[in-house]
Amino acid sequence: MNWSDVGDALFGGVAQYGAILALVQNSVWAGAVLGIVGGLIGVFVIQRDMSFAVHGISELSFAGAAAALLLGVDVVTGSLIGSLLAAVLIGWLGARARDRNSIIGVLMPFGLGLGILFLSLYSGRSANRFSLLTGQIVSVQSGQLGVLIVLSAVVLVGLLLIWRPLRFDSLDPQSAAARGVPSRWVSLGFMLLLGLVVAVAVHIIGALLVMALLVTPAAAAMRVATGPLAVPVLAAVFGVVSAVGGILLAVAGTLPVSPYITTVSFVIYLVCRAIGARRDRVAVTE
Repeated sequence: MNWSDVGDALFGGVAQYGAILALVQNSVWAGAVLGIVGGLIGVFVIQRDMSFAVHGISELSFAGAAAALLLGVDVVTGSLIGSLLAAVLIGWLGARARDRNSIIGVLMPFGLGLGILFLSLYSGRSANRFSLLTGQIVSVQSGQLGVLIVLSAVVLVGLLLIWRPLRFDSLDPQSAAARGVPSRWVSLGFMLLLGLVVAVAVHIIGALLVMALLVTPAAAAMRVATGPLAVPVLAAVFGVVSAVGGILLAVAGTLPVSPYITTVSFVIYLVCRAIGARRDRVAVTE
């Protein structure tokens, strides 16, 4: 075996990987930003039992993006309109869990049907249609990254402003209402912030994969942490690892980025679930 040839091959592979990584650096930053914001807001999604709502909003966001694609206007704007419309409907009409689930159940097939209709009428590149479902995180442009960062900053500021009443209302809504917390307005504000995150996430990672960054990291964090600070921080870390790790693996492989992101996120959840289950068994035996 010629070790010199092996070294040259390894060096060439590393150099090629670095060159490709330099081309997708916007995607890496986009994944990191989405991971942080998705992990933080995902904690409240889990606490408020609204995982189903994320999917419902994503379907209307998908319909809005598909309509924008058909009309030849900005896809992000269409996605935002669809997301915010769904968020307002769910937040305002779905104050109670039973009503909320019914509204989401009605909106999901409606949004999906509209999106499919608009895509069937679209005569442009098929890649544009596919990207609405699975995202285009490996081709994030500087302008798209800027929009993502601005909207994410708005969401983070909004979360900080309503953090305490939102956390109180999420953990104990009856006591929060008794203490004068405006639950309907807090819920509506949270839904609008969630709508913004979903709209950006749909454009980057696709309507079908939103929950991989807005639900799974937070669900994993709650399996191994309980503190009011530890859970959101850990959820944000898991979100970043899932998104950025998936992109880095995709650069080295030949498959699309989406399976890598969802797989990394799912593996993290399985590991955290196993750790949490083992800790619970130890606590019972003691």
